[in-house]
Amino acid sequence: MNRAARTIILAAVIVLVAGAGAYLCAMRLCARQMAADDLSWLKREFRLSQGEMSRIRQLHNGYLPKCREMCAKIAAKQGEVEKALATGEVVDQKLIELGMLRAQCQAQMLRHFQDVSREMSTEQGKRYLSEMERLTLGFHGEVERSMGETPPSGHGHGKG
Repeated sequence: MNRAARTIILAAVIVLVAGAGAYLCAMRLCARQMAADDLSWLKREFRLSQGEMSRIRQLHNGYLPKCREMCAKIAAKQGEVEKALATGEVVDQKLIELGMLRAQCQAQMLRHFQDVSREMSTEQGKRYLSEMERLTLGFHGEVERSMGETPPSGHGHGKG
């Protein structure tokens, strides 16, 4: 197998692993949001008043249908990618579409988290938003940093 073929295979594996990780992360966040009908953890963790909780619950209830819809779109596109991979199809365009859906999902989640943070005191809102951003974007950053590291001397270079 020549170097170009190995590079393409490695890139495909990296994309699939990163995609699967992003999918799992998005699904976990979405599932957590959908299952969180009891937002008492939020009230307790951020010491929210009844008025703040009422406004946040309204935001939460308005966001859930959008979250469910986005999760369904991502799951459907993931199914298309898996089916195409199983049949040996070229999946470039499907992966791009899947990535776009995941990016839209992240943007939608971040907008929601920003809306929620604005219903809290400034200090608690900053803390909440920081944690939600870490959960939403953190996995991607870790993967990108690890993949962008320079390999140790003598590894990954030269002819293979």
